[in-house]
Amino acid sequence: MKAAVVVFPGSNCDTDCFHALFDVMKMPVKFVWHKEGTLPDVDLVVLPGGFSYGDYLRTGAIARFSPVMEAVRQHAESGRAVIGICNGFQILLEAGFLPGAMLRNKTLSFICTHVWLRTENNATIFTGKLNPKELLRIPIAHGEGNYYCDDKTFKRLEDSNQIVFRYASESGETTDEFNPNGSRDNIAGIINAKGNVLGMMPHPERASESMLDSVDGRKIWESLVG
Repeated sequence: MKAAVVVFPGSNCDTDCFHALFDVMKMPVKFVWHKEGTLPDVDLVVLPGGFSYGDYLRTGAIARFSPVMEAVRQHAESGRAVIGICNGFQILLEAGFLPGAMLRNKTLSFICTHVWLRTENNATIFTGKLNPKELLRIPIAHGEGNYYCDDKTFKRLEDSNQIVFRYASESGETTDEFNPNGSRDNIAGIINAKGNVLGMMPHPERASESMLDSVDGRKIWESLVG
């Protein structure tokens, strides 16, 4: 598998993603600047975390218009994999790759901490190495991670098994107490109907080596490799 990591002005997790894929997973990886109109021949595109365009207007609202996003759209429409992490998830929402929107955290403050995720769908290309309801310990770092969608969209996500991760307790409870940002129904990650575009707020690239206090995120990369 070959990958591309898109770099926007303000991206700050691009090198983290590159390291996790290239050094940890031994995957061929290329950086792609946001002004590029094409992508290299890759299987996976990563939209990394950070503060694209300084998060002006709304998170991801300007990045969605970057020239590279049309190439990312064509990549996704061809059935190849796209993962948006944190700010990358926000960009996927703004660009219409995934339904819903991001609101400010319920605390109205930036949150940077490890959280537990419960795997809700382990039958995707991103979660195939995970067990049903498997718990992952992965960090979050965001100010606008409060996922929102209307009732119709939420029902569609549930009915089609597009909710991939939920915030949970260490024992797997998905209650308000363990919802760090106020996301609807503890949603931490969703996938598109086709099953090849994943958006998630937690950072698997920051949980891919033992020195980072968790290797749980590595299972997502391993799932992609197959």
